[in-house]
Amino acid sequence: MFSPRMKLADIIAANHNIILLLPRFGIPLGFGEKSVREVCTAAGVPVDFMLLVCNLYTFDDYLPSIEEVSSIDMSLLVPYLKASHIYYTDERLPHIEKHIANIAERMNERTGSIFKQFYADFRREITDHFQSEERNEFPRLIALQQSQRPKGQNKRLSSKSHSNLVDTLNDLTQIVYKYLPGNVMPEETMELVFDILQLSADIQKHALIEEKILEPYVAWLERLQTQVEKEGRQR
Repeated sequence: MFSPRMKLADIIAANHNIILLLPRFGIPLGFGEKSVREVCTAAGVPVDFMLLVCNLYTFDDYLPSIEEVSSIDMSLLVPYLKASHIYYTDERLPHIEKHIANIAERMNERTGSIFKQFYADFRREITDHFQSEERNEFPRLIALQQSQRPKGQNKRLSSKSHSNLVDTLNDLTQIVYKYLPGNVMPEETMELVFDILQLSADIQKHALIEEKILEPYVAWLERLQTQVEKEGRQR
């Protein structure tokens, strides 16, 4: 497990994908030999929360207990998840779409049109998924963090919806592997495959945070609030 005393540069060397997480925390490059604690303190980021995310992204067998999660400063959980959504929708998805549009232009019209439509449907699905989370799940957590009772009956996360997104990305790579002509922009096709694989891996970790961290944390806050309200009525 990564610790606060470790140099941030050493953590990134251990898992280069963590460099993609830094903008979501508002941490710029150029941190030199500083430790994780020093970098987080300068950026105003709770070090225990950043380490939670970095460990989840790095160690497949790491899954903290609710006791551990409840002891962590989770004030940046929603801002971090929203920043991840922005990264996917504003950067990665348009980047992949450009690859697909370039490749589709070199294919016959019917096949290229189907290829583009498949991706357009996926992009709409994942955008709707993120918007649903931001309308329902995130306000519920924010209210509970402010010791307020959430308004209405908010729809809870579905692990199936996350797996569906990953399955669609896997289907897209299979289309590239099996049905794209080998002489159609091979270099860009390989870049497309690597971009899709990286996005798929990132979304799987993102889903893990939402399903195994956010949801148990929200449930814990709800139980805590219910207990506090019950004790208040008994006084």
